[in-house]
Amino acid sequence: MSEWILPGSYCGAAPLPENALQSWNFDPLLLGALLAMAIALRHSRAGLAATAVLAFAFVSPLCAMAVALFSARVVHHVLLVAVAAPLLAAAWPSRRSSGAALPFLISTALLWAWHLPAAYDLALRDIAVYWIMQLSLLGSAVWFWRAVLAERSAIEAMLWTLAGLMQMGLLGAILTFAPAQLYAAHALAPLGWGFSPLADQQLGGLIMWVPAMLPYLAVIALTARRGWGVAERAAA
Repeated sequence: MSEWILPGSYCGAAPLPENALQSWNFDPLLLGALLAMAIALRHSRAGLAATAVLAFAFVSPLCAMAVALFSARVVHHVLLVAVAAPLLAAAWPSRRSSGAALPFLISTALLWAWHLPAAYDLALRDIAVYWIMQLSLLGSAVWFWRAVLAERSAIEAMLWTLAGLMQMGLLGAILTFAPAQLYAAHALAPLGWGFSPLADQQLGGLIMWVPAMLPYLAVIALTARRGWGVAERAAA
């Protein structure tokens, strides 16, 4: 216990299904940070959308449900790295292209490292480590998406987005087909929701593997459309 910085779960105790929808998080520091973000990004529709996504992830009952269910935690992480992050990148674009290789490697390494059982379980029992997890995932993902959106070549932007999709899908596949339940933090709570811990983990892996691809595919489609538009204007 002595090595923990702020022991406890940020979103509280794992709720049961009957009280999950009442488990809202009204932490005044969090609400203040979200309000400040909304004010700072008030002139950007993408920025306001990103703020709304973050509010859903941290204020709504999803925050508490993610304490109980690994599958809910996966939804939470996907919202951070594949929805809020590209929206923030669009609201705060990079002025120059410096390449997406390093941001891709760092953001991928952090995503995979935080899903190692020891790191994951520590984050769910220590509030300080929890916020290190959240901020590092979001910050590295914003860095990656800013680099992708700054690519001058639409083809390169699409390829890096595809790389992000593939690494996310690979991690999801590994979690889906893992032969045993990996996370002590979710060893008991899923039972109250009618899931075995392994089934909950498999569901989380499937969410990371399949539905999480949709935001990446949306970026690829928008990038392709932008590239075609540039080509048409150049040919005109």
